[in-house]
Amino acid sequence: MSNHLLELKNVTKIFKIGGTFSKNSIKALDSISFDMPLDKPLIMGLVGESGSGKTTLARMILGLSEPTSGEIRYKDMNISYWLKKKRLEYYKEVQPIFQDPYSIYNPFYKIDRNLMLVVKKFRLLPDMKQAYEFISKSLEDIGLRPRDVLGRYPHQLSGGERQRIMLARILLVKPKLIVADEPISMIDVSLKAMFLNYLISFKEKYGISCFFITHDLNTASYVADKILVLCHGRLVEKGPTKDLIENPLHPYTKLLMNSILIPNPNVERKKEIDLTSLESFKKIKAGKGCVFSARCPYATDRCKNSSPELLNVGSERMVACFLYFS
Repeated sequence: MSNHLLELKNVTKIFKIGGTFSKNSIKALDSISFDMPLDKPLIMGLVGESGSGKTTLARMILGLSEPTSGEIRYKDMNISYWLKKKRLEYYKEVQPIFQDPYSIYNPFYKIDRNLMLVVKKFRLLPDMKQAYEFISKSLEDIGLRPRDVLGRYPHQLSGGERQRIMLARILLVKPKLIVADEPISMIDVSLKAMFLNYLISFKEKYGISCFFITHDLNTASYVADKILVLCHGRLVEKGPTKDLIENPLHPYTKLLMNSILIPNPNVERKKEIDLTSLESFKKIKAGKGCVFSARCPYATDRCKNSSPELLNVGSERMVACFLYFS
C-alpha cells in the first residue's frame, strides 16, 4: 500500500496547435513531480504567476483534463482507473473549490437544490428530514444562518456567501483532498482570513488535506505547510513553508517575495518593473534552457542553453538552479 494520498510523476501537458503536435504547440506543464502523504494531512501550496500552469494542473488532478505524458496517482492507483471504475468514490474523496463564486452555481435553481444534490449523489443520508438538518448544521458550522441562504437563488447571495457555501459542501462530504484553485481571489478582504482558517480547521479537525493554488506567496505562507513554486510550467523550488519564506533559493522565488506589498505607508515601495516595451513581454519566458533565464539577473550561457533539474539542497528543500550545483 502506498504512503501517498496524491502522487504526480513527470507530468507533462502539451496543448496541440491545429490538432497536431508541432514546434508551435504550447507546453503548459513540463515534468511535474511531487507527492502528498496519506497518513498525515497537510496543505500543499502551489504558487506561480498567471499563465504558469496552475489551473491546468488542478484540472488534471480533478480528471477534467488528461496529461500528455506522466502519471497522476491517487492512493497508489492512476486516476484514470478511478474515473473509469470508481468515479463516484473518487469525486467523493477529491472535492474542488473553484475561483469564481458567481459562475459555479446554476442560476435557475435555489441553493437548497445544490446542497441536496450532494447528499443524494453521494448517498450521505436516506431521509429527507435528516438531510435538511445535516445541511443546516454544515451551514452553521461555516458561519452562515440557514434561514438566510436556504430558499434563495445564487444571485441573491454575495460572493463571500457563495464561496462559504462551497465550504459547507466540503463539510457535507468530508473528502480526503480539497483542490482549491485561487479560492479567495474574488471575495472580500474581510472574509479571506476566515476562509483560510476554515481550510486549516478542516485539516486539523477532519484530517482533510488541501492542494491550495494561488498567485500570492503571502497567502500561501499563511495557510500552507509546504510550498511548490511553479514558473512557466516547471517546478523551480519546493520545501517547508517556513524555510522557503525565510530563505528563498531560486531567483524566481525571490522575485515573488519582493513582489509582496508591505501594508506600511512609511516603507518605500520597490521599484516597479518597466512594462512599456512590447518587446519585454516577448522575453518573459525563455525559448530554451531555464524557463526563468530571460529575467534572471544571474543567468549565464549555461542557463540559456540547458534546463536545471530539481535537486535536493538540504532537508526537504529542492531547487532547480545552477547557482547551487556545479
